[in-house]
Amino acid sequence: MRTAFVYFCLLSVAQAQDVKKNIPYATPAHERHVLDVYSPPGAKDLPVVFWIHGGGWQQGDKSDVQIKPRVFSERGFVFVSTNYRLLPHVEMDVLIRDVAKSLGWVHRNISDFGGDPNRIFVMGHSAGAQLAALICIDDRYAKAEGVPLSVLKGCVPVDGDTYDLPAIIMTAEFRQTVHGLPLPKVGHRVKFGNDPAKHIDFSAVTHVAKGKDIPPFLILHVSGHPDTTAQARRLGAVLQAAEISATVYGARETTHNKLNADLGLPDDPATKELFKFLDPLVGHSR
Repeated sequence: MRTAFVYFCLLSVAQAQDVKKNIPYATPAHERHVLDVYSPPGAKDLPVVFWIHGGGWQQGDKSDVQIKPRVFSERGFVFVSTNYRLLPHVEMDVLIRDVAKSLGWVHRNISDFGGDPNRIFVMGHSAGAQLAALICIDDRYAKAEGVPLSVLKGCVPVDGDTYDLPAIIMTAEFRQTVHGLPLPKVGHRVKFGNDPAKHIDFSAVTHVAKGKDIPPFLILHVSGHPDTTAQARRLGAVLQAAEISATVYGARETTHNKLNADLGLPDDPATKELFKFLDPLVGHSR
């Protein structure tokens, strides 16, 4: 029954949306410098969802959006899903700048697709959650692409575990050490450059401060996962200490991948929390 419902939803995407795929956002463009735009029919000045896929910064694709484009379209959003270059082909800072470059393209061009360039909501799952949080907090990346944080009206990172890199690295390595196990050979320490200064700099919590136009946050996480729960609470606490609106929501009876896949299903608790967060920010009453 669930499979049939999802199939119907995916079929509806093609029928009810204007879909433009593989749009280059850089010049010259690498093969992964592309994004997809899903617009409702007759779209004009609609709020925009900018989605960043996960995959451990090493895999994943902009097509990994499940039913999100249809659901957001039905609620009056233009939905954008972006690719970016991946580890180990580029360093982490280059990868982050790819995402910022894509966001810059959206800010400059989304009005041609019915979107409002001054109402962008940045979201992402897993590795994409870290990228979403960092782009919305460390304003150096967005500003380099001509995007002021003031146009980012909300951020929804979904089940990330790397908002505070030193904390997650220490946690993972301590866990291995106390159990007499070898340290991970390909973990966050290596992915983020194996340099403590970089770990601090790539942590969203490092850059939280008042007066930067950091948008409101809804931080979704799996309540039964100790690492993503701790990281979500850590990010939420730092934002709240800086008087930035932040809601931390732990989804029950779900998993890392299921939480993401279920976003958009009408009876999904995290989806209800998501639109409870979004509706006041865009003026929706439903």
